[in-house]
Amino acid sequence: MTATLTGGPDLEQVRRLITEIPGPRSRELAERRKAALPTGLASAAEVYIASAGGGVVVDVDGNSLIDLGSGIAVTTVGNSAPAVVARAADQLTQYTHTCFLNVPYEPYIEVAERLNALTPGDHEKRTALFSTGAEAVENAVKYARAATGRDAVVVFDHAFHGRSLLTMTMTAKNQPYKHGFGPFAPEVYRAPMAYPYRWPSGPENCADEAFSQFATLIDAQIGADQVACVVVEPLQGEGGFIVPAEGFLQKVAEFCRERAILLVADEVQTGIARTGAWFASEHEGLVPDLITTAKGLGGGLPLAAVTGRADIMDVAHAGGIGGTYAGNPVACAAALGVFDEIENGGLIERAKAIGDLIVRELRGIAETTDIIGEIRGRGAMIAVELVKPGTREPNKEAVAKLAKHCHDNGVLTLTAGTFGNVLRFLPPLTISDELLTEAFAVIRDGFAAL
Repeated sequence: MTATLTGGPDLEQVRRLITEIPGPRSRELAERRKAALPTGLASAAEVYIASAGGGVVVDVDGNSLIDLGSGIAVTTVGNSAPAVVARAADQLTQYTHTCFLNVPYEPYIEVAERLNALTPGDHEKRTALFSTGAEAVENAVKYARAATGRDAVVVFDHAFHGRSLLTMTMTAKNQPYKHGFGPFAPEVYRAPMAYPYRWPSGPENCADEAFSQFATLIDAQIGADQVACVVVEPLQGEGGFIVPAEGFLQKVAEFCRERAILLVADEVQTGIARTGAWFASEHEGLVPDLITTAKGLGGGLPLAAVTGRADIMDVAHAGGIGGTYAGNPVACAAALGVFDEIENGGLIERAKAIGDLIVRELRGIAETTDIIGEIRGRGAMIAVELVKPGTREPNKEAVAKLAKHCHDNGVLTLTAGTFGNVLRFLPPLTISDELLTEAFAVIRDGFAAL
C-alpha cells in the first residue's frame, strides 16, 4: 500500500502499522540511497516519509507513526500547518526569490519586526535573517567581534552550535560532529556547564562552582578584555536537554555586563514557543545582547535570525552581512504563518501542557525501573537520561535499544547527550494527548523489555 500524499492537520491521527518497519517501499528507497548518497549522510529513521501533520508521520508504505521529534524541533506548529501553508503558497504565486541584498521585499521586514517585538528586553533591536542555525550563530559572533573589537569566544561543555567551521569548533561533542574535520577555528574557549546531575560535588554546589570556573577561565586565562562574547544555550539541546543549575545563567549574564562582554543566547532549538515561552531565556530572566533563532521559526522552511541590540547590530559595515538565500521570501511568509499558528492556537500554553503530560508519564515509568537517572527539560522539550543500575554511568546501550523498540512499534524518537545516553522528546505542539499517551505506552513497554 502507498500512503496518501495529503498531509497537514487533516491527516488521520492514529498509530497504524500495516507492514514491518521498515516496509518494502522504504527498503527499496534505502537501496537507491546507497547508490546515490554518501555514507556520512546518515538518517536516524529507516522509514521514508510520504505525508505528515498533527502528531503523525505517514511513510511510503502507509504506516502511520507518532512523531516525537518534529524534524528536530522544526515543525513545532505541526507539519504543513494551515497558516504556514497558506502564507507560503500565496508567496509562491508572487515571487520565489530576488535576494534581499539585490531587490528587497516586505516579508523580510515583517519577520524582523515580529522578532524585535517578541525577543526578551524592551531596548531598541534589529534583526538580520539567514538560512540555518549555524549561519545565525556564526553571524552573531561576527556582530560581537565587530562591536567589541575583540576576538575570543567562550562556549560551554556539552554545547551544540552547528556544523560550519566556526560553529563546529564551538560544538563540544567530537563524534559525530567534529571527528576528522579539523583543524578548527582559533580563539574559541570552553567553560564547564552547570550540569546539576553530573556535577562532581553535587547539584547544590553546581551553580557557584561552575560559575567560579567560568570566571577564572575568562579573567585569568583568556583575559576579559579579549573576549567578544559568551555563547550559551539557555537549555542545551544536543548536549542532552541540560537545564543549567538555578542562578548560573544570571551570574554569567552579570559577569558579562561588568566586563563589556556580549551575551549571545543560542535559541536555535529552544526558541519559538518550544519550552512554554517564546524563548527559553525568559525562564531564566535573561535579556541577551544577541539571540539566535532557526528551526521552528520557518515552520519547515529554512530560515534563521540574529536579533539584538540596535547599537550592536548597526556596527557591521554595509554589505558585510547577508547571503544569497538569507531571508528567502517564501520562508519569511512561512514564518509569519508560524507566528499566526502560535498566537491563534494558544501553542505556548499547549507546550506547557505537553511537558506536564510527558513528565508525568516518565515519572510513572521511573517507578518501574532503576535505569532512569534524571528527567529534565522545559515545556515540550523533555528528556530522560539513562544510567546503569545503581550508578551514574551512562547507559548508551539502553537508549539505543529503546529507540529501536519505539521505531519498530511506530513511535519516532530522538537520542542526544554527550555520552549518547539521553532519549529526548520534541513533539509538535499540535499533537493530541491521546497520541502522546499511546506513544508513552510503547515507551513503557520498551523499558519493561529492557
